[in-house]
Amino acid sequence: MFNLILFGPPGSGKGTQSEKIIAKYQTIHLSTGDLLRTEIAQETALGMEAKKIMAKGQLVPDEVVIGMISSCLDKNPQAKGFLFDGFPRTEAQAEALDKLMNLKKETINLFIALEVSEEEITGRLVKRGATSNRPDDSKPAIIAQRIKVYKTETESVADHYRKFGKVVMVSGEGDVEDIFERICKQIDSRL
Repeated sequence: MFNLILFGPPGSGKGTQSEKIIAKYQTIHLSTGDLLRTEIAQETALGMEAKKIMAKGQLVPDEVVIGMISSCLDKNPQAKGFLFDGFPRTEAQAEALDKLMNLKKETINLFIALEVSEEEITGRLVKRGATSNRPDDSKPAIIAQRIKVYKTETESVADHYRKFGKVVMVSGEGDVEDIFERICKQIDSRL
């Protein structure tokens, strides 16, 4: 099983590249947002717990999210691998994910961080905001704040996986196909 974390700031192209990775390598897309919505829709115990927490305007605790990831891993024993999207976002979450993977006798094989300049990110998000109806994509001041949050709160996850030699930096600028080719080279070299 090959497990991959695709990482990068908002607007770095994670969604676009995730679709291409999933299609080529037949990994299961493990999006914590999608997991939450599915668990709630299916009215599972974890889903109902998450729904109560979210109804209070609070963030779903890491242990609930880890429980949902565990459930997803268990439901897909024949998977060729998983592509983690939106998780982990903190070093504590990375450590919790590592513990879970260890319990399942699995590991995170590769952590690909997409590198994109702030100028490029801002341009992409403003362009996306014009068509997506997402207010967080249309204002440069909000985009700058999102990038700042990413740098101060989320980049430490890369530092965590760097300790284990699993981090590869890939330029996320240029043609979509060229970026995908660079990502594939990194994945293929570890398969």
